[in-house]
Amino acid sequence: MQQFIPDPKRWAALALLCASQFIVILDTSIIGVALPSMQTDLGFSASGLSWIFNAYVIAFGGLLLLGGRLGDLLGARRIFTSGFAILTSASLLAGLAQSQEVLLAGRALQGVGAALIAPSALTIVMRLFGHDGAELGKAFGFWGAAAAAGGSAGVFLGGVITEWMTWPWTFLINVPLGLLVLALIPVVLRKSPCSTGAVDWFGAISVTGALVSLVYAIVTIESAGFGSVPILPISVGLFVVFLISQFVRREPLLPLGIFKTRNLAAGNLVMALLGAAWIPLWFFLNLYLQQILGLSALASGLALLPMTITIMIVMVGFSGKLIGRFGVKLNLVLGLFLMAGALLMFANLPLNGSYVTHVLPSSILAALGMALAYIPTTMTGMAGAKPEETGLASGLINTTYQIGSAIGLAIMVVLSTSGIGHGTGQTSDGMLAGFQAAFLGAGVAAGLAAFAALVFVGSTSPRREVPVG
Repeated sequence: MQQFIPDPKRWAALALLCASQFIVILDTSIIGVALPSMQTDLGFSASGLSWIFNAYVIAFGGLLLLGGRLGDLLGARRIFTSGFAILTSASLLAGLAQSQEVLLAGRALQGVGAALIAPSALTIVMRLFGHDGAELGKAFGFWGAAAAAGGSAGVFLGGVITEWMTWPWTFLINVPLGLLVLALIPVVLRKSPCSTGAVDWFGAISVTGALVSLVYAIVTIESAGFGSVPILPISVGLFVVFLISQFVRREPLLPLGIFKTRNLAAGNLVMALLGAAWIPLWFFLNLYLQQILGLSALASGLALLPMTITIMIVMVGFSGKLIGRFGVKLNLVLGLFLMAGALLMFANLPLNGSYVTHVLPSSILAALGMALAYIPTTMTGMAGAKPEETGLASGLINTTYQIGSAIGLAIMVVLSTSGIGHGTGQTSDGMLAGFQAAFLGAGVAAGLAAFAALVFVGSTSPRREVPVG
């Protein structure tokens, strides 16, 4: 058996990888507050404006599997570097855009870069720290905290940049960050091992087409109504074609045998439900703070910071120890139940509520639930994967989170619209009824995730062996 030699630069490498995770998640949330300014300057319609967000999400979610596979075949460091080169160039393109088409092209290319970065970065983390369960838990703590920090920093920085600078800087901020990462990669990251084999381009095209058409149908259903439903059979058909091709190919993009590992399949199911609960929580809580409590966008971002701080403290300071002592499953189930409870509390937010009394306690409880659940879910979703398939497993777990988030948010928007119908239109009463319905739906998703974890996730040791070639 090959002797594992820990990389002496692994903690410096982890800092760089966490920075990449921060940037990828930052790009998802930073544009929200700046959208009205972009609409004014570039003349976007109300429906066209949504594609500034959707172009990134569709490219990101649709290409993650391919990014993971390329990392396995060509080396995770090489794909990680390529992803950052694309992301940095795309950010410059979007920041300098003078037309809608150029801006949307830049956003889509940002998503392509992120789809290469995310699975390769997670693969490198597993290879650096997989030799020791305690170190792996601590590393995942920093990894999860970087994601949480990126999401909150995006909301906060978007408000600061929009208020004190101009909207192009929501993209241009990535350029110096990306150049710094590219300069540090050869200094702190060792070359990653490659695998022999070929890229299943047909499988990549068919599954990406299936995911893109599915996400397209979801994100357009609000503006197009049921006019987007005919796209769903196309998505199903492409997915069936993909599955058939995976059965017959010698070197498929997604070896279906990987799902024979019970915890890996269960982890991906839980991750999809976790995304379906968490993203709507953030989305509608921000709306509640601004539209019901009357906070500004910047004040709303500040109000959400206690959630991020809680997540970072728990993930960095306690997650590794808790997983080492109580195991993955107990932390996972407890975290999901706490999140479900917090969402039920949000579902009862009053019209004349107080941030300190009604929002802060529930948000801290939700953050604690996310902090306990996210890392065990990620570890479960990668459990049992062979060393040469860690990129595939990481791409898969990222894909399920993105797709679960998109589906969950679309469903909660429908529930919110239905809830408004039981209120008094676009008044505060009506909006509150819609938000409450959405929080309740997200709570159901979290409850289903907890049930799935309880039933389908087997008890696991926190130790995870990942040989390094």
